[in-house]
Amino acid sequence: MKRRVVITGMGTINPLGNDTNTTWQAAKAGKNGIDTITRFDTKDLGVSIAGEVKNVDMLERFGKKQMRRMDRFTALAMIATEEAIHDSGIDLDHIDKSKVGVYYASGIGGIETIAIEQQKGHERGFHRISPFFIPTAIINISAGNIAIKYGFTGMSTAPVTACASANNAIGDAFRAVRDGYLEMVVAGASEAAITELGLGGFKVMQALSKTNDRNAASTPFDLNRSGFVMGEGAATFILEPLDSAKARGATIYGEIVGYGSTCDATHITSPDPQGEGARRCMLMSLDDAKVSLDTVDYINAHGTSTPLNDRVETLAIKRLFGERARDISISSTKSMTGHLLGASGAIEALLTVMAIKDGFIPPTINYRTPDPECDLDYTPNEGKAKPIRTALSNSFGFGGHNATLAFRKVE
Repeated sequence: MKRRVVITGMGTINPLGNDTNTTWQAAKAGKNGIDTITRFDTKDLGVSIAGEVKNVDMLERFGKKQMRRMDRFTALAMIATEEAIHDSGIDLDHIDKSKVGVYYASGIGGIETIAIEQQKGHERGFHRISPFFIPTAIINISAGNIAIKYGFTGMSTAPVTACASANNAIGDAFRAVRDGYLEMVVAGASEAAITELGLGGFKVMQALSKTNDRNAASTPFDLNRSGFVMGEGAATFILEPLDSAKARGATIYGEIVGYGSTCDATHITSPDPQGEGARRCMLMSLDDAKVSLDTVDYINAHGTSTPLNDRVETLAIKRLFGERARDISISSTKSMTGHLLGASGAIEALLTVMAIKDGFIPPTINYRTPDPECDLDYTPNEGKAKPIRTALSNSFGFGGHNATLAFRKVE
């Protein structure tokens, strides 16, 4: 028999805040986490804003020795995971760690380390680069470091599906617990691609917003949207069976009830223009949850602020829900955080769970001019109180990868 899977711990560090509560309060208030880039000089890039993590000194937190062996994306993952494990209240000395897995994703991984070591190689010779280069840069190393720190010896893996990576990690973890393969999973994703190389790559493919006005750059579903703003951060979840959570008196934030994943198989960067892959993905998550379309009250949209993505996602929602699409509250929290790439689904899942828990829809900020092709309720500029029965969180990635998670309150 399939088991019900609940969330008993959450942790995050992102442009809105360095813990779950701060992040949620900022999202409810419609705070803009996007600002001027501070970590390096951007004068030759043509891009000067991003959603940076703020007020964290990595050297002070981890020490110089550890940071020589750990890219920023892994450091962010470790911070978010420490909060989630503490929040969950699990007794690390009295659990079977062979039954605890780690499903932790990233879309790009250690791009900062790659750029640094490439530069060293050209300047000093490639025989002089760091011996820690490879194990610092590889995408699976956040999952590996989490497992090592806490001694979790169940399956440890790192799905890589561009901007769908986090939802695939959380969804795969959900299935592993639901189907009895693991008793607990640490699931989530991290990303730290706000670097000259990362920004340059997205800039030259014309994916980034064409303005450096922090209040007009990330504008999902707005007629004048021109591209996304990059963000960074991590979010981590502790997943376990409902019966286990109740038996140990754990705080239960919400229940994952469904997961859908499809591929457009259309283009390396552009979505299927009819939104068929996205439509099927959302429907698959609801079929998996065994809930009807009529129970969906909120969708945390992928909503990147790119002209094509927002139009196609709107079309997919309308094709799936028909006229009822107009009754569903939608928001793109990327308007506040920027686009965390492979980690975007993790922070958005956290905000979706909190939205259900508090009965509050976070807003899509910076929304000024309606687009006739994007004509649904995007919760413009101000959040609103609303009971939520079922919520979906969408993530769609380059390569045509789609992943949707369905959440409900625990009844």
